[in-house]
Amino acid sequence: MGDLTDASEPWCWVTLVTKPSYLPGVIILAHTLDQHKSRYPLVVLYTDSVGEKAIDALQEEARNYGRLRLERVSLLLPRKDQENTGSVAERFKDTFTKLRAFEVYKLGYTRAVFLDADMAIFRNPDDIFDTKLPSEDWLGANHACVCNLDHDSWAPPEWNKGNCAFTPLNSPADVAGEITSQSRPTYRLLNGGMLLFYPTEELWNKMLQFFNSTDRLKTYQFPDQDFLADFYQDKWYPLSWKHNALKTMRYWHPRIWADDQLVVLHYIVDKPWERQVSSDGIAGHLGRDGDTHQWWWDIYRQWRAERVKTRHDSLVLQLMDELVDTEKPFTEKVPLPQEVGKPEDVLPYP
Repeated sequence: MGDLTDASEPWCWVTLVTKPSYLPGVIILAHTLDQHKSRYPLVVLYTDSVGEKAIDALQEEARNYGRLRLERVSLLLPRKDQENTGSVAERFKDTFTKLRAFEVYKLGYTRAVFLDADMAIFRNPDDIFDTKLPSEDWLGANHACVCNLDHDSWAPPEWNKGNCAFTPLNSPADVAGEITSQSRPTYRLLNGGMLLFYPTEELWNKMLQFFNSTDRLKTYQFPDQDFLADFYQDKWYPLSWKHNALKTMRYWHPRIWADDQLVVLHYIVDKPWERQVSSDGIAGHLGRDGDTHQWWWDIYRQWRAERVKTRHDSLVLQLMDELVDTEKPFTEKVPLPQEVGKPEDVLPYP
Protein backbone atom coordinates (compact mmCIF):
# COMPACT_ATOMS: atom_id res chain seq x y z
CA MET A 1 0.00 0.00 0.00
CA GLY A 2 1.26 3.41 -0.88
CA ASP A 3 1.38 6.49 1.29
CA LEU A 4 -1.75 8.59 1.57
CA THR A 5 -2.03 11.85 -0.28
CA ASP A 6 -1.82 14.62 2.31
CA ALA A 7 -5.38 15.56 3.18
CA SER A 8 -6.01 18.61 5.31
CA GLU A 9 -9.56 17.52 6.14
CA PRO A 10 -9.86 15.30 9.24
CA TRP A 11 -12.04 12.77 7.43
CA CYS A 12 -11.85 9.00 7.33
CA TRP A 13 -13.25 5.73 6.12
CA VAL A 14 -14.14 3.36 8.93
CA THR A 15 -14.93 -0.34 9.02
CA LEU A 16 -15.45 -3.03 11.64
CA VAL A 17 -14.16 -6.58 11.96
CA THR A 18 -15.38 -8.92 14.70
CA LYS A 19 -14.47 -12.29 13.14
CA PRO A 20 -11.15 -13.54 11.71
CA SER A 21 -13.03 -14.80 8.63
CA TYR A 22 -13.53 -11.20 7.52
CA LEU A 23 -9.81 -10.39 7.43
CA PRO A 24 -9.61 -11.00 3.63
CA GLY A 25 -12.39 -8.46 3.15
CA VAL A 26 -10.64 -5.80 5.24
CA ILE A 27 -7.30 -6.30 3.49
CA ILE A 28 -8.77 -6.07 0.00
CA LEU A 29 -10.96 -3.11 0.98
CA ALA A 30 -7.82 -1.24 2.08
CA HIS A 31 -5.94 -2.38 -1.03
CA THR A 32 -8.65 -1.11 -3.37
CA LEU A 33 -8.77 2.24 -1.57
CA ASP A 34 -5.05 2.44 -2.39
CA GLN A 35 -5.57 1.30 -5.98
CA HIS A 36 -8.01 4.12 -6.61
CA LYS A 37 -5.99 6.69 -4.68
CA SER A 38 -8.37 7.71 -1.92
CA ARG A 39 -6.96 10.56 0.12
CA TYR A 40 -8.31 9.32 3.43
CA PRO A 41 -7.25 6.69 5.98
CA LEU A 42 -9.21 3.56 6.80
CA VAL A 43 -9.92 3.23 10.51
CA VAL A 44 -10.35 -0.45 11.32
CA LEU A 45 -12.36 -1.04 14.46
CA TYR A 46 -11.72 -4.52 15.81
CA THR A 47 -12.89 -6.56 18.78
CA ASP A 48 -11.05 -9.20 20.78
CA SER A 49 -13.29 -11.80 19.14
CA VAL A 50 -11.14 -11.43 16.00
CA GLY A 51 -8.45 -13.45 17.78
CA GLU A 52 -4.78 -12.79 18.49
CA LYS A 53 -3.48 -14.07 15.15
CA ALA A 54 -5.71 -11.78 13.09
CA ILE A 55 -4.97 -8.84 15.38
CA ASP A 56 -1.23 -9.43 14.98
CA ALA A 57 -1.69 -9.50 11.20
CA LEU A 58 -3.63 -6.23 11.24
CA GLN A 59 -1.00 -4.61 13.45
CA GLU A 60 1.73 -5.74 11.05
CA GLU A 61 -0.26 -4.28 8.17
CA ALA A 62 -0.75 -0.98 9.98
CA ARG A 63 2.99 -0.72 10.78
CA ASN A 64 4.05 -1.31 7.20
CA TYR A 65 1.43 0.66 5.27
CA GLY A 66 0.00 4.11 5.71
CA ARG A 67 -3.65 3.41 5.00
CA LEU A 68 -4.72 1.59 8.17
CA ARG A 69 -5.49 3.05 11.58
CA LEU A 70 -6.41 0.37 14.12
CA GLU A 71 -8.74 0.95 17.05
CA ARG A 72 -9.75 -1.74 19.52
CA VAL A 73 -13.38 -1.55 20.61
CA SER A 74 -15.65 -3.64 22.81
CA LEU A 75 -18.78 -5.32 21.53
CA LEU A 76 -21.89 -3.15 21.80
CA LEU A 77 -24.59 -5.39 23.19
CA PRO A 78 -28.19 -4.66 24.17
CA ARG A 79 -29.38 -5.02 27.72
CA LYS A 80 -30.63 -8.47 28.71
CA ASP A 81 -34.33 -7.76 28.21
CA GLN A 82 -33.60 -6.52 24.67
CA GLU A 83 -31.36 -9.35 23.49
CA ASN A 84 -32.02 -9.62 19.78
CA THR A 85 -34.15 -12.59 18.75
CA GLY A 86 -35.56 -11.17 15.52
CA SER A 87 -32.39 -11.23 13.39
CA VAL A 88 -32.69 -13.06 10.07
CA ALA A 89 -29.27 -14.66 10.58
CA GLU A 90 -27.08 -15.51 13.56
CA ARG A 91 -24.16 -13.58 12.03
CA PHE A 92 -26.06 -10.30 12.36
CA LYS A 93 -26.45 -10.45 16.13
CA ASP A 94 -23.18 -8.65 16.91
CA THR A 95 -23.69 -5.97 14.26
CA PHE A 96 -24.89 -3.44 16.82
CA THR A 97 -21.14 -2.97 17.36
CA LYS A 98 -21.07 -1.23 13.97
CA LEU A 99 -22.57 1.77 15.76
CA ARG A 100 -19.18 2.32 17.40
CA ALA A 101 -18.12 3.89 14.10
CA PHE A 102 -19.91 6.99 15.38
CA GLU A 103 -17.27 7.23 18.13
CA VAL A 104 -14.47 8.19 15.73
CA TYR A 105 -14.90 11.79 16.88
CA LYS A 106 -12.65 10.64 19.76
CA LEU A 107 -9.87 10.18 17.19
CA GLY A 108 -10.31 13.71 15.88
CA TYR A 109 -12.34 12.94 12.74
CA THR A 110 -15.12 15.35 11.82
CA ARG A 111 -16.59 13.51 8.82
CA ALA A 112 -16.63 9.78 8.23
CA VAL A 113 -17.94 7.13 5.88
CA PHE A 114 -18.54 3.67 7.25
CA LEU A 115 -17.95 0.80 4.82
CA ASP A 116 -18.74 -2.83 5.55
CA ALA A 117 -15.71 -5.11 5.52
CA ASP A 118 -17.20 -7.14 2.64
CA MET A 119 -16.85 -4.28 0.16
CA ALA A 120 -14.35 -3.46 -2.60
CA ILE A 121 -13.63 -0.17 -4.38
CA PHE A 122 -13.72 0.10 -8.18
CA ARG A 123 -13.37 3.86 -8.73
CA ASN A 124 -12.08 6.72 -6.61
CA PRO A 125 -14.82 7.10 -3.98
CA ASP A 126 -13.76 10.34 -2.31
CA ASP A 127 -16.54 12.43 -3.87
CA ILE A 128 -18.98 10.90 -1.40
CA PHE A 129 -17.47 13.14 1.28
CA ASP A 130 -18.64 16.15 -0.72
CA THR A 131 -22.30 15.17 -0.38
CA LYS A 132 -24.31 17.99 1.17
CA LEU A 133 -26.54 16.61 3.88
CA PRO A 134 -29.44 18.81 5.01
CA SER A 135 -27.83 19.12 8.43
CA GLU A 136 -24.87 17.71 10.30
CA ASP A 137 -27.17 15.58 12.45
CA TRP A 138 -28.43 13.76 9.36
CA LEU A 139 -27.18 10.49 7.87
CA GLY A 140 -26.33 9.72 4.25
CA ALA A 141 -27.18 6.16 3.20
CA ASN A 142 -28.81 3.96 0.58
CA HIS A 143 -32.27 2.49 0.61
CA ALA A 144 -32.67 -1.15 1.48
CA CYS A 145 -33.62 -3.20 -1.56
CA VAL A 146 -36.84 -4.97 -0.55
CA CYS A 147 -37.69 -6.69 -3.87
CA ASN A 148 -37.32 -10.17 -2.36
CA LEU A 149 -37.43 -11.66 -5.84
CA ASP A 150 -36.38 -15.06 -4.47
CA HIS A 151 -39.29 -15.22 -2.00
CA ASP A 152 -37.11 -15.58 1.10
CA SER A 153 -39.32 -16.86 3.89
CA TRP A 154 -37.96 -14.48 6.52
CA ALA A 155 -39.04 -11.37 4.60
CA PRO A 156 -42.30 -9.64 5.62
CA PRO A 157 -45.11 -9.61 3.03
CA GLU A 158 -44.58 -5.94 2.18
CA TRP A 159 -41.11 -6.79 0.87
CA ASN A 160 -41.81 -7.03 -2.85
CA LYS A 161 -40.71 -5.27 -6.03
CA GLY A 162 -43.72 -2.94 -5.99
CA ASN A 163 -42.58 -1.51 -2.65
CA CYS A 164 -38.84 -1.20 -3.41
CA ALA A 165 -37.45 2.34 -3.61
CA PHE A 166 -35.23 1.35 -6.55
CA THR A 167 -38.08 0.01 -8.74
CA PRO A 168 -39.24 3.45 -10.00
CA LEU A 169 -35.73 4.35 -11.23
CA ASN A 170 -34.85 4.18 -14.93
CA SER A 171 -31.12 4.92 -15.31
CA PRO A 172 -27.78 4.80 -13.44
CA ALA A 173 -28.02 8.53 -12.78
CA ASP A 174 -31.30 8.23 -10.90
CA VAL A 175 -31.36 8.39 -7.09
CA ALA A 176 -34.32 7.32 -4.99
CA GLY A 177 -36.37 10.15 -3.57
CA GLU A 178 -35.82 11.76 -0.20
CA ILE A 179 -37.66 10.41 2.82
CA THR A 180 -40.65 12.40 4.04
CA SER A 181 -43.36 11.86 6.61
CA GLN A 182 -45.54 10.60 3.74
CA SER A 183 -43.03 8.02 2.46
CA ARG A 184 -44.21 4.43 2.40
CA PRO A 185 -42.75 2.32 5.26
CA THR A 186 -40.43 0.29 3.03
CA TYR A 187 -38.88 3.50 1.67
CA ARG A 188 -37.80 4.38 5.20
CA LEU A 189 -35.55 1.32 5.44
CA LEU A 190 -31.86 1.84 4.79
CA ASN A 191 -28.94 -0.46 4.05
CA GLY A 192 -26.21 -0.22 6.68
CA GLY A 193 -23.31 -1.15 4.40
CA MET A 194 -22.31 2.48 3.71
CA LEU A 195 -23.02 5.43 5.99
CA LEU A 196 -21.98 9.09 5.68
CA PHE A 197 -22.07 11.08 8.90
CA TYR A 198 -20.55 13.86 11.00
CA PRO A 199 -19.29 12.20 14.20
CA THR A 200 -19.62 14.27 17.36
CA GLU A 201 -19.82 13.56 21.08
CA GLU A 202 -23.33 14.97 21.18
CA LEU A 203 -24.51 12.66 18.39
CA TRP A 204 -22.95 9.61 20.02
CA ASN A 205 -24.51 10.39 23.41
CA LYS A 206 -27.95 10.73 21.82
CA MET A 207 -27.48 7.49 19.91
CA LEU A 208 -26.32 5.63 23.01
CA GLN A 209 -29.24 6.97 25.03
CA PHE A 210 -31.66 5.79 22.35
CA PHE A 211 -29.92 2.41 22.22
CA ASN A 212 -30.26 1.98 25.97
CA SER A 213 -33.90 3.07 26.16
CA THR A 214 -35.74 1.77 23.08
CA ASP A 215 -37.75 -1.43 23.43
CA ARG A 216 -37.35 -2.40 19.77
CA LEU A 217 -33.81 -3.83 19.71
CA LYS A 218 -35.01 -7.40 20.17
CA THR A 219 -37.31 -7.18 17.15
CA TYR A 220 -34.85 -5.95 14.51
CA GLN A 221 -34.25 -8.32 11.58
CA PHE A 222 -31.12 -6.40 10.51
CA PRO A 223 -30.02 -5.01 13.88
CA ASP A 224 -27.71 -2.11 12.99
CA GLN A 225 -29.58 -0.79 9.96
CA ASP A 226 -33.04 -1.15 11.51
CA PHE A 227 -31.78 0.72 14.56
CA LEU A 228 -30.38 3.50 12.37
CA ALA A 229 -33.62 3.75 10.38
CA ASP A 230 -35.43 4.33 13.68
CA PHE A 231 -32.85 6.68 15.16
CA TYR A 232 -32.65 8.76 11.96
CA GLN A 233 -36.37 8.62 11.20
CA ASP A 234 -37.08 11.26 8.50
CA LYS A 235 -33.47 12.45 8.88
CA TRP A 236 -31.49 10.33 6.45
CA TYR A 237 -30.58 11.37 2.94
CA PRO A 238 -30.55 8.92 0.00
CA LEU A 239 -27.28 8.51 -1.91
CA SER A 240 -26.58 6.91 -5.29
CA TRP A 241 -26.58 3.13 -5.59
CA LYS A 242 -23.00 3.44 -6.92
CA HIS A 243 -21.55 3.89 -3.43
CA ASN A 244 -23.20 0.78 -1.97
CA ALA A 245 -23.92 -1.44 -4.95
CA LEU A 246 -25.26 -4.73 -3.61
CA LYS A 247 -24.02 -7.48 -5.88
CA THR A 248 -27.61 -8.72 -6.29
CA MET A 249 -28.67 -5.36 -7.75
CA ARG A 250 -26.74 -6.20 -10.93
CA TYR A 251 -29.54 -8.60 -11.89
CA TRP A 252 -32.35 -7.40 -9.60
CA HIS A 253 -32.14 -3.77 -10.81
CA PRO A 254 -30.45 -3.89 -14.25
CA ARG A 255 -32.17 -0.64 -15.30
CA ILE A 256 -29.95 1.38 -12.97
CA TRP A 257 -26.83 -0.79 -12.81
CA ALA A 258 -23.82 0.09 -14.98
CA ASP A 259 -20.49 -1.71 -14.56
CA ASP A 260 -18.59 1.35 -15.77
CA GLN A 261 -20.14 3.58 -13.09
CA LEU A 262 -19.73 1.25 -10.12
CA VAL A 263 -17.80 2.80 -7.22
CA VAL A 264 -18.23 0.53 -4.18
CA LEU A 265 -19.38 -3.08 -4.55
CA HIS A 266 -21.03 -4.75 -1.56
CA TYR A 267 -20.59 -8.53 -1.39
CA ILE A 268 -23.66 -9.36 0.67
CA VAL A 269 -24.58 -12.91 1.78
CA ASP A 270 -21.79 -15.37 0.86
CA LYS A 271 -18.33 -13.85 0.52
CA PRO A 272 -16.21 -14.18 -2.64
CA TRP A 273 -13.07 -15.16 -0.74
CA GLU A 274 -14.77 -18.27 0.70
CA ARG A 275 -14.69 -20.14 -2.60
CA GLN A 276 -13.50 -19.61 -6.14
CA VAL A 277 -15.76 -19.14 -9.14
CA SER A 278 -16.57 -22.49 -10.76
CA SER A 279 -15.18 -23.44 -14.17
CA ASP A 280 -18.64 -22.64 -15.57
CA GLY A 281 -18.56 -19.11 -14.16
CA ILE A 282 -20.93 -19.86 -11.28
CA ALA A 283 -20.59 -18.16 -7.91
CA GLY A 284 -22.86 -17.13 -5.08
CA HIS A 285 -25.25 -19.44 -3.25
CA LEU A 286 -27.78 -19.10 -6.09
CA GLY A 287 -25.06 -19.19 -8.73
CA ARG A 288 -25.67 -15.74 -10.25
CA ASP A 289 -22.61 -13.87 -8.97
CA GLY A 290 -19.90 -15.25 -11.25
CA ASP A 291 -18.87 -11.89 -12.71
CA THR A 292 -18.77 -9.87 -9.49
CA HIS A 293 -17.01 -12.62 -7.55
CA GLN A 294 -14.47 -12.99 -10.35
CA TRP A 295 -13.70 -9.29 -10.07
CA TRP A 296 -12.80 -9.84 -6.40
CA TRP A 297 -10.58 -12.82 -7.25
CA ASP A 298 -8.78 -10.84 -9.95
CA ILE A 299 -8.02 -8.12 -7.40
CA TYR A 300 -6.92 -10.65 -4.78
CA ARG A 301 -4.56 -12.47 -7.12
CA GLN A 302 -2.98 -9.17 -8.14
CA TRP A 303 -2.62 -8.17 -4.48
CA ARG A 304 -1.10 -11.52 -3.58
CA ALA A 305 1.42 -11.45 -6.45
CA GLU A 306 2.55 -7.98 -5.39
CA ARG A 307 2.78 -8.99 -1.74
CA VAL A 308 4.84 -12.10 -2.46
CA LYS A 309 7.38 -9.93 -4.29
CA THR A 310 7.65 -7.33 -1.53
CA ARG A 311 6.89 -9.11 1.76
CA HIS A 312 6.66 -12.82 1.06
CA ASP A 313 7.14 -13.69 4.74
CA SER A 314 4.41 -11.41 6.05
CA LEU A 315 2.00 -12.70 8.67
CA VAL A 316 -0.96 -11.23 6.82
CA LEU A 317 -0.03 -13.19 3.68
CA GLN A 318 0.20 -16.40 5.69
CA LEU A 319 -3.16 -15.80 7.34
CA MET A 320 -4.84 -14.86 4.08
CA ASP A 321 -3.68 -18.16 2.62
CA GLU A 322 -5.45 -19.91 5.50
CA LEU A 323 -8.70 -17.95 5.17
CA VAL A 324 -9.16 -17.73 1.40
CA ASP A 325 -10.65 -20.48 -0.77
CA THR A 326 -11.81 -22.73 2.06
CA GLU A 327 -15.03 -24.02 0.48
CA LYS A 328 -15.89 -25.89 -2.70
CA PRO A 329 -17.29 -23.74 -5.56
CA PHE A 330 -21.02 -23.56 -6.15
CA THR A 331 -22.05 -25.43 -9.27
CA GLU A 332 -25.75 -24.62 -9.74
CA LYS A 333 -27.29 -21.44 -11.12
CA VAL A 334 -30.87 -20.88 -10.02
CA PRO A 335 -33.00 -18.77 -12.41
CA LEU A 336 -34.81 -15.75 -11.01
CA PRO A 337 -38.30 -16.97 -10.08
CA GLN A 338 -39.97 -13.74 -11.25
CA GLU A 339 -39.27 -10.78 -13.52
CA VAL A 340 -37.37 -7.81 -12.12
CA GLY A 341 -39.29 -4.74 -11.08
CA LYS A 342 -40.19 -1.96 -13.51
CA PRO A 343 -41.60 1.52 -12.81
CA GLU A 344 -45.07 0.32 -13.76
CA ASP A 345 -44.87 -2.28 -10.97
CA VAL A 346 -44.79 0.38 -8.24
CA LEU A 347 -47.73 -0.24 -5.95
CA PRO A 348 -50.18 2.57 -5.16
CA TYR A 349 -49.62 4.18 -1.81
CA PRO A 350 -51.86 6.74 -0.14
